[in-house]
Amino acid sequence: MSAPVVTGIGVVSPNGIGVDAYWKSVLTGSSGIGEISRFETDGYASGIGGEIKGFEPAEHLPSRLIPQTDHMTRLALIAAERSLADAGLDPKALPDFSVGVVTAASAGGMEFGQREMEALWSKGGAYVSSYQAFAWFYPVNTGQISIRHGLRGASSAVVTEQAGGLDAVAKARRHIDQGTPHMLAGGVDSALCPWGWLCMSRSGRVSTVADPERAYLPFDADASGHVPGEGGALLVLEDPQAAEHRGAHQRYGSVVGYASTFDPRPGSGREPGLRRAVEAALDQARIGAGDIDVVFADASGVPELDRQEAEALSAVFGPRGVPVTAPKSMTGRLLAGGASLDLATALLALRDQVVPPTVNVTAPAFPDLIDLVVDQPQERPLTYALVVARGYGGFNSVMVVRR
Repeated sequence: MSAPVVTGIGVVSPNGIGVDAYWKSVLTGSSGIGEISRFETDGYASGIGGEIKGFEPAEHLPSRLIPQTDHMTRLALIAAERSLADAGLDPKALPDFSVGVVTAASAGGMEFGQREMEALWSKGGAYVSSYQAFAWFYPVNTGQISIRHGLRGASSAVVTEQAGGLDAVAKARRHIDQGTPHMLAGGVDSALCPWGWLCMSRSGRVSTVADPERAYLPFDADASGHVPGEGGALLVLEDPQAAEHRGAHQRYGSVVGYASTFDPRPGSGREPGLRRAVEAALDQARIGAGDIDVVFADASGVPELDRQEAEALSAVFGPRGVPVTAPKSMTGRLLAGGASLDLATALLALRDQVVPPTVNVTAPAFPDLIDLVVDQPQERPLTYALVVARGYGGFNSVMVVRR
């Protein structure tokens, strides 16, 4: 399998829209987690989230797209546009079927769907938008992006919850290996509406702490769950020869390894599948554990899941064998968008030779297992980064990128 190069990144996140704004926030420890303002959270277990505030769709998108898109899709369209521009990739200047798109979603356009269901029950079917037929659907980001930019190559969508962002990039990598030279891939997600908030809250994994700085504390002794957020990242991946042929002006890095596993049935007594995924990704990258310079952790924030991850990393890399970080502590967990944002962050870290910090962790819970980077970024030589993502229901995905 070829090792595609990443030539473009588009970011939409609670602490910055665009690569430069986001990366500046990450390196300065600036968090986008706060009180939800988009809807009234009284009566819910939590009101803290990673919300992209001050976002006005009309400032970024044509007016014709706004009535037919959910908030999630509007964010995805912005990320796609920025990623293609960052790569200097103009699909219209390339042969038909040479550019495809793969996106990940956790569910689909939940806010749009909720609004139309409210209209159905309160007013009747005549008041339901015809756009409901696709605006709620989990592949809608792929569809809207492909239509807007004329991407007629191999395209699809994946649904593996928090692991989806990596799985989408891995699927795009396979499409490149099968002959589509240019791909746009990743995840952008949002479910910050009453319906989505209720669904996430019922998982039992959402923190109920009211202080934004103490609600999401991955790998901390006071961890009590996670904070949901919205956003993510889309990346342009290209066959190296195709990138060179078109004169691509930059390369953030190469995707050299990937693996996914599924956890065994709860109560089986068998080990979770994360360690196997890490080892398989290293094998595919043809490197050893000692070659990894930094790990971007899944960082559940649920104490037992954090322990599982810390134990798996310690088993593979040795106790405190590699720096571990969780920049998502500044954004919350972004559903299907979180893993691809971590991947983008890892590539930026490789570019600038710096490990971004995990914020707000004051009492690391597993100091004998993992070397957690907290408070301040660490400058150090970086060649390989490993990104971990775990999805609700047992999904484990791991990706290795090389500078």
